[in-house]
Amino acid sequence: MLILPAIDIKNGKVVRLYQGQFDKVTEYGSDPVDTAKHWQDLGARFLHLVDLDGAESGERRNQAVIKKIAREVKIPVQTGGGIRNTEVVDDYLTAGIARVILGTRVVGDCDFLALLLDKWDDRIAVSLDCSNGFAAQRGWVETSNVKGVDLARRFAAMGLKFVVYTDIARDGTLAGPNIAGLQEILAVDGLQVLASGGIKSLEDIKALQSLNARNLWGIITGKAIYEGTLDITKAFQLC
Repeated sequence: MLILPAIDIKNGKVVRLYQGQFDKVTEYGSDPVDTAKHWQDLGARFLHLVDLDGAESGERRNQAVIKKIAREVKIPVQTGGGIRNTEVVDDYLTAGIARVILGTRVVGDCDFLALLLDKWDDRIAVSLDCSNGFAAQRGWVETSNVKGVDLARRFAAMGLKFVVYTDIARDGTLAGPNIAGLQEILAVDGLQVLASGGIKSLEDIKALQSLNARNLWGIITGKAIYEGTLDITKAFQLC
């Protein structure tokens, strides 16, 4: 299991949102590349990058800095946010991004996902961002009528290997992860799961470890490492 520091980028800066709300933004840095190098220097083995402008608008606005991070760090990075067509996926994956995370479009377009899985296989992940168990879309500003676990089963049957599970109500709150919701996703055969949302401390990391889930591939943490409530070096050592 890996710890993945999150670098959320809005208007070219490192920020965090509260519960995915774009009007509740806290800035933590002016240079995402320096931030990426910082986490790498502390021991990160994988980074999680999000284009928040892309997630909100569907248009990539931070692709240049995301590609620059991939070039300048020595560890793999994954990215999501506003990735809604094959050209964008191809562009990122040929530019050195290790894995692309899809969201909004695949909620209602499984053919799009199937096409990309056929071409890129395990370099494709899907973000299951859930509110009360239902999948959200368009940068979390809309909630669908489809349960996240049902989508997970559908995608696994198609051959998807990686999902990022986020409880929107927990994200950016430091309230602890949604263990019950995560366990639903972990119970889906064939998926490797990255848990996200609510992580506050080393105790939260230990609680997720105690699930003894072989398919809990990673834990994504953001606000906790920027606010200092999680000792990232100890988290790396633990995992």
